[in-house]
Amino acid sequence: MIKIATALLATTLATSILMADSIVLVKKTDRDVTKLTPESKAWEHVKATTVHLYPQSAITLNDKRANAINRGAKAKEAKVKAIHDDKNIAFLIEWSDGTRSVQRGYKSDEYADGFAVQFPVEYKNPEKLPYIGMGSDDRPVIIHLQKAIEEVYEPNGNGDVSMQQNVLSKNVFGKEAAEYARRVGALAVRDYQRSFVSEGFRSMTEIKDGSEKFYADMEYDANGWRGTLIRPIKDEYLSLKGVFPVAFAIWDGEKLNRDGQKLLSGWIAVKFSDYKGKDELVTVLTAAAKGDVVHGRELIEQNGCTGCHQISGLSGPNYAAPGLDNVGGYSTAAYLRESIVDPNAVVVPGYNRNAHPNTPWYNVVDGIRQSTMPPYPLDEKSLDDMVAYLKTLKSEAK
Repeated sequence: MIKIATALLATTLATSILMADSIVLVKKTDRDVTKLTPESKAWEHVKATTVHLYPQSAITLNDKRANAINRGAKAKEAKVKAIHDDKNIAFLIEWSDGTRSVQRGYKSDEYADGFAVQFPVEYKNPEKLPYIGMGSDDRPVIIHLQKAIEEVYEPNGNGDVSMQQNVLSKNVFGKEAAEYARRVGALAVRDYQRSFVSEGFRSMTEIKDGSEKFYADMEYDANGWRGTLIRPIKDEYLSLKGVFPVAFAIWDGEKLNRDGQKLLSGWIAVKFSDYKGKDELVTVLTAAAKGDVVHGRELIEQNGCTGCHQISGLSGPNYAAPGLDNVGGYSTAAYLRESIVDPNAVVVPGYNRNAHPNTPWYNVVDGIRQSTMPPYPLDEKSLDDMVAYLKTLKSEAK
């Protein structure tokens, strides 16, 4: 009976080790891609690639209601297309969403649908890509964020204090009141798009000097959202050559998604259709995990990993360490391997405030964060087996 159960487990886990998402091919066009919108007809002539986005569960949000709503959240499929014109590159991402959630300036308990596209600044070594979502020390990322918002007036930093008064408190009537409303409307924020550079948790910094030129947009219909991102192929932050990695994130405002409560893809290889060079990055990002999954699970338990990390069915205590559910969906095999043998390579400091003081995720030594997780110098086969098991930790797409 034990042998039968083990065989069934091996079969179940083996079927969950799927190949990573296929590469996104960037179609070349002679037309200016900066004119594209989510509804442009040009997208109909571009092949779509299916990508998967997984609930980010490393850190538990300090919101009981949001955590309850998102408990057991499933992965989501999205379609991605890309076009370039030698100077700029445009992405289209499409995903289903049964509700249109828009951020309103006068609401503090409503959240917007949105999406983000992330690029590593350096990607020559595909075995050393940044931590997904936030980058990591010495491995910065550029993140473009777009959210659905309702037109709202807010102080714009230009000293227009007279325009912050309600029209009813102004001594204006008729045409004067209409003109005042028009002038206030001209100062309104009609779009929410931001660029950030990040080199690890708590380091995300908005680029406000206008040096990062990009444009994003979102359109909603009965099928869900279509979002576009258009940016230069090369600028002072990025140089996208031949083959490069990209990652996507989406937020569902109806489910109180914001900050780290979102769906996140792993690194996905993007390739210009006319590129003829080496495909090492494609190989690393699309290769199936190798190793004995059943033995990997046994090693996870034997080495005490579940004493701190949360894994459904093998759960450790809450907040003692980053949760590992879905880590196989948005983490590369190389990142998981590095995390086992060198936990200090990427330290996640943003643990929940409810964490027990006796279980800190890191200590600060000479001003440098050091993980409290010890390194595990295992033999190559054991590492392969553990990584193979960790790569199975991802929810199904609904």
